Amino acid sequence: MTLKNLMCGGLIGLALTGSFAVQAQAQDASVLKILNGSSSGAISVAVNRAIVMESDRVFAELSVANPGIADIATLSDRTIYVLGKAPGRTTLTLLGPDGNLISNVDVRVAPDIAEFKERLSEILPKEPIEIRTANDGIVLSGRVSSSRKVSRALELAERYAPGRVTNLMMVGGAQQVLLKVRFAEMQRAVSKSLSSSVGIAGLLGETLPAITDAGQAVSSPGGGVYNFNGNILQETVNGGGAIGFSFGVGGLAVDLLIQALEGKGMVRTLAEPNLVAISGETAEFLAGGEYPIPVDNGDRGITIEYKPFGVMLGFTPTVIDGDLINLDIGAEVSALDTSTSVIAGEDDVFAFTTRRANTTVEMRDGQSFAIAGLLQDDFVDQANQVPWIGDVPILGTLFRSAEFTRRQSELVIIVTPHLVVPTDGQALSLPTDRMRIPSEAALFLNGQIEGSGPAQTVAQQNFQGAYGYVLE
Repeated sequence: MTLKNLMCGGLIGLALTGSFAVQAQAQDASVLKILNGSSSGAISVAVNRAIVMESDRVFAELSVANPGIADIATLSDRTIYVLGKAPGRTTLTLLGPDGNLISNVDVRVAPDIAEFKERLSEILPKEPIEIRTANDGIVLSGRVSSSRKVSRALELAERYAPGRVTNLMMVGGAQQVLLKVRFAEMQRAVSKSLSSSVGIAGLLGETLPAITDAGQAVSSPGGGVYNFNGNILQETVNGGGAIGFSFGVGGLAVDLLIQALEGKGMVRTLAEPNLVAISGETAEFLAGGEYPIPVDNGDRGITIEYKPFGVMLGFTPTVIDGDLINLDIGAEVSALDTSTSVIAGEDDVFAFTTRRANTTVEMRDGQSFAIAGLLQDDFVDQANQVPWIGDVPILGTLFRSAEFTRRQSELVIIVTPHLVVPTDGQALSLPTDRMRIPSEAALFLNGQIEGSGPAQTVAQQNFQGAYGYVLE
């Protein structure tokens, strides 16, 4: 056998071996065969709604993966009736007369939002709210004009998909509120008093007391009028006037002192705190201080607690609809009252005078409410006299004293909200921008406590157009 014949035989044997291997692999692959018709489309059905499908091929058998989501029925050998039962996704399988797979169809059952869209357009006709379905829920998105309309849309959506509503809506427009609060209080007080002191001295220098509103008073031979404590009676008390004169009757010397007091006072309190907060958030403001108060904690001893006082403001704004604003307000003005105190250990703790208002109101941008007001008129009078002698007509006036005090106060708290937007910081002016420190020459030579320069007051600046708070 030649070399050429050996090579030809080897190549033929190798080719036969390769063909047998390919045939074996083909036989192994035919054990699991993937049929045609994996998912060939999708249909959508609303809950409690039905659709009719038509197949382009005759089918012999139908099946649905999850009958709880969709129910099916055959109307003919080409027509299928599909009823949505619950939100979700399932698969519809069609088999031909020979048992071959025709198609798998994805069936998606979603909440019925057609009616929801109609009702929402009737309730909120001008709001661009987009409605989508996700799995078994409803997704709302878009830019809505107010938070109240967002709440209405969510409440309506809960009727159609309870507990399965996703809110992606945003509130448009200005959502920052500036609250201007004005505390204004006037207090007026008027007090008047009229009293007399009488002293009688005998020829031998013996004194006889006379009782007045200030207590018991006597007159000495030297002409001075004294009380039993040995202190000279003042001729003027708290700006009042006194008139004193003496006369003799037989062997008696009579000294008479008449005092008249009149006091008038007026207190004016004005505070105007301004505060900005975003809709739905709480902002607080305090201009004042904190007063230390000792507190007995038993075994822990004395500890110090601090009570804030001054001008305090806290509010929570909510932009409801357009420029309608709901305000939850707490406003207070307090100060130390040095006329009233209690002793705590070795320290005097003063009381506070407080004007406070807490309320909830609704108003539009720029409108004002007087949320609190007080008109108080107090009158007190008092008369003191020597028994029996003070009842004598005319003469009894010398043995009688009378005084009265009248106090009036008026308080009003006014709030005004504004919708605001931020502005460029360079457009704002601070109170310190209009004040310059004087030079040494201006202070010592000219007595100027404030320097002069190009800085001008806001009223004198030449602005073009609107300026101040940026209101919408």
